[in-house]
Parts: sequence; structure tokens; C-alpha cells
Amino acid sequence: MSTSAVVALVAIGLVAVASAIIGSLGVRVARSTSDFLVASRTVGPVVNAGAISGEYLSAASFLGIAGLILREGVDALWYPIGFAAGYLALLIFVAAPMRRSGAYTVPDFAEARLGSAGVRRVCSAFVLLIGALYLLPQLQGAGLSLTVLTGLPPWSGVVGAGIVVVLSVVGGGMRSITFVQAFQYWIKLTALAVPALVIVALFAFDGHSFDRPAPPRFTAETTVAVHADVVLDVIEPLALTATGDVDGSSVDGPVRWEPGVHTVLSGTSLTFAADTPVPTAQGSPGTDREWLAPLSGSGPGRLLEIYSVLLACALGTMGMPHVLVRFYTNPDGRAARRTTVVVLGMIGAFYVLVTLLGAMSRFYTPQLLVSGDTDAAVLLLPSAALGGGWLGWLVGGLVAAGAAAAFLATSSGLVVSLAGVLFTDVLRGRLRDFRLAAVASALVPIALALTVPRLDLALTVPLVFAIAASTFCPLLLLGIWWRGLTPAGGIAGVLVGGGAAAVATVLTLLRVAPGGVGGVLLERPAAVTVPLAFLTMVVVSRRTRASRPADADRILLRLHAPERLGFSPDRAGDPADRR
Repeated sequence: MSTSAVVALVAIGLVAVASAIIGSLGVRVARSTSDFLVASRTVGPVVNAGAISGEYLSAASFLGIAGLILREGVDALWYPIGFAAGYLALLIFVAAPMRRSGAYTVPDFAEARLGSAGVRRVCSAFVLLIGALYLLPQLQGAGLSLTVLTGLPPWSGVVGAGIVVVLSVVGGGMRSITFVQAFQYWIKLTALAVPALVIVALFAFDGHSFDRPAPPRFTAETTVAVHADVVLDVIEPLALTATGDVDGSSVDGPVRWEPGVHTVLSGTSLTFAADTPVPTAQGSPGTDREWLAPLSGSGPGRLLEIYSVLLACALGTMGMPHVLVRFYTNPDGRAARRTTVVVLGMIGAFYVLVTLLGAMSRFYTPQLLVSGDTDAAVLLLPSAALGGGWLGWLVGGLVAAGAAAAFLATSSGLVVSLAGVLFTDVLRGRLRDFRLAAVASALVPIALALTVPRLDLALTVPLVFAIAASTFCPLLLLGIWWRGLTPAGGIAGVLVGGGAAAVATVLTLLRVAPGGVGGVLLERPAAVTVPLAFLTMVVVSRRTRASRPADADRILLRLHAPERLGFSPDRAGDPADRR
């Protein structure tokens, strides 16, 4: 194992050990259901903001956003904008009322608002679906990180991350992981800030620029292993050495590519000389100037895709169960709003740094544009830019620590939210059943991550956010702000919107999406499924207005009245709060 791999492995191990030690502090005081599910609602705004940022900024954000910037250029900026805008929507519409509801979980809130066990069961099913689907890319990101950084097989990262997460959660639940996730946020931010400052300074000092009407170039002789079939666009004539299947022929030697489209099948090895122009995947910007211009690599329905991504990211944040459960841990609604304001600053700083590293990857790791492994950009950037000396090793180790913090923090939050739903809606038992629920919540995603081929983070994450945006977002907004919502309307909207988004997700993952606008809407369904969910809830609720809960006005008063008026007492005597 190389020195850089050893340093990366040690850094990942240190993050795991430090997380376990910090988490053990919460175990000493976690004794009740309230401790395990909502940390007894005693988490202050700053600590909670750090924990929210820690679990929200996942492996998909740490690895996937930089990969998108590398591949798509300025068009990929809509992703972090959408993710950050989601917290603005939370701040304005949801944060304080959710805290005043006194709920433990999203299904808990739905039943309290609509007085229907059926709504609760439907919401519980979608919490489990969304959580499992979102855990999958986190665990696969752990496998990717360990493979790229150390050469170990992907399964070792998946299993290792799963074990650390389960041990952290079963010890003390929400109280245990709150300080762990806050710590992991600062690890992630440092792991991005240091390489960003160093590499951007190096790039500027050498006088490089992206504003040129030419493709990026390989800075040294580079061999690229192609792991999946790819169609490449070639802008300038180039010579290379290939072993495998290229343009329908088996080759083993020198090849010359003229400008145009060239097909390379999985298992092919391509070797490019230094200063050779880099071919890019079909549909992506071919030159650096196009990479800097909006919609330059656009295909059919590109603008529709951007609108749909923005809708999914902004409204999906409002429906992610591991995000929502965090607002239940604040002492009151005012603290929930203050928490959200701090979160906006924290995640904004994070996404600025990720964007800078994605841009630098265009120059230092262009081979990823050929192989398609753009999710590995942040992991490979330090060694590519700084070389194999001690500086490259140390910065690479820091990035490894940040990647570990990314997938551990989000996975912990997801397991807690899934375990909370299993505990309150399925097992309905004592604290030992919460620990059983936490183990069960992790086992299924781990099994999926080990058996399903690794998926592109840029593809899977917006799909999960689209399901959340098509289910819990309309349910929460209408439930908090419209007294006319009925149980039948809530169930119908969640099933129609969530079902449509889930079908689109399955078809996309099975690679059966058609071309053109239809394929765009299957891969990015929020533009259709979110309005459909809202419309269904409103229409069905109006047709079933006689079933509107009789206490709807009283509940809405509780959600919107300041705590000092005494309308929203905490459920201190909740019968679920047992040893």
C-alpha cells in the first residue's frame, strides 16, 4: 500500500474513532424516548445548525457536486443553489410550526394534524422509502472513497461505514449523534477549505485560465480505464493508444480520432500523451469556454431539466425526513428559525468551496471526463495538483477525513429518522426496540449497496429529492397553512405524487428512459410530480370537505402562535416515552 493510501486510511480511521468518542458522551445521558428521538428538545441553535449542516451535506454534496461542476460547468451550479434555497423555504414556511407541533417524526405530525391513522401509515412507508434510497448513495460513496484513496474493495467501505453508523446510533440516538454531526461538519469544511485555498493559489500563480475556445488537455501521460460504455465527443484530432473495443472494432495499439463522436465499450484502456486534448462525454461542454457558458452543452429539454432540478432540490429539502426531525430538537420555534439562518451560512460556505474544487478538477484531473468517474474528483485532486510529496499526502489525508465525515454524518441522521419511524409506528416498544429498529434501518440499505452497481450521485440524489418534494412538501405546506386539508386529500396527494416520482425513479435506474423531453421528465420528474401532488391534495380535499378535522383551527393556532402564549406545550407525558 502506498504512502498516500496509508495516510488516507489513517485519516478515515481517526474520524471514525473521534466520532465514536464524541458519540459516547451522549450515551451517558440518553435514557428516554425523547432523548433518543429528539434529544429531549434541548439542542441550541448553533449546535443544531452544525448538526443539521453535518448530516445534510452528504457524500453526494461532498463528492457529487464537484463532479457535476467538472463535467457540466456553470449549469451544475443550479444544484447547490437549489439545495441552499431549500433551507430558505424551510425558514419561511416550516421550521417554527414543525417545532411547535410537538411531534417526534413526520408521520407523527401528519396524524396529529389530520387525525388519521391511514395518513400516518402512508407517511411511514414513504419515510422508509426515501431514507433507504438516500442511504444507498451514502454507503456507495463510502465504498468509492475507500477504493479510490486506498485501493481496498468497495464492500469494505460500505460495511465499515454501516458498522460505525449503527454503533453511533444505538448508543444514544439523536442525543448521541448531535455533537458527532456538528464535529463532522467542521471536519468537512476544513477538508474543503485547505485544498481549495492551496490549489486555487497554485492555479492562479501558474497563470492558468479556463476562458479559451479549446478542450482541456492532459497535463501528463495518462491511462484511463473505462468501466462503462461511453460515447465521447472529440473536438480536435488526437492520437492515443487503446486496448479494447473502440468504435465497434477490437483494437490493441495506436488509434487516431478525428473530430466527431466515438464509442468506447466497458473494459477498454485508453492511453493519452501529455498535452493531448481531452474528449468529453456526449452532451457535456467540449471546450472550456462552452463549460463557462450557460446551456452550452444543452440537449433536448435542457432548460426543463434545470427547472425540474431546482424544484426537486428546493422543495425536496423540505420533505427529507432526516432534515425535518432536526427541527423537533430545538427548544422552541424561535430557536428553530435561528437554527435555519445559521444553517444557510454554513451550507453556503461549503458549496462555494466545493464549486472551487470542481473547477480545479477540470484542469488537474481531466481523465475523469473520459472514464465518467467524476464523483472521484475531490478525492484525486490533491495528489494530481500537489504531486506525491508530503504536502500532497497531508492534503489528501485531510480530504479523506472530510469524505469519511460526509458519509458518516448523513448516514447517521438517516438511520435515526428511519429508526424513529420503525420504533413509533411498527415496534411501538421500549428503548431496546429503538436499538433493534436502528440495526434494521441500516441492514437493508447496506445489502442494497453491496448488490446494486454503483450509481452516479448526480443521477440518484435528485431522484430521491423529487420523491420527497412530491410527498412531504405538499403535505407539510398545506397541512401548516391551509385548514381545508382532509385525510383523504393528504393520502391521495402523497400516493399520487410520490407514486409517480417513485415509478420515474425505478424506470430511470433500470435505464429504460426514452430520449427527448419524455426521458428528461423521467430522470428529473419533479416538474410534473410536485404540481400533481399539490393539485391532487387540493381537489380531493375540496371534494371531501365534510371530513375536515373538527379541531383543524385549534391545531393551526398551536402551529403558528408563539410559545409564550401557551398553545403548544411539549408532550412531556407522551406514553411512548418509556424506559
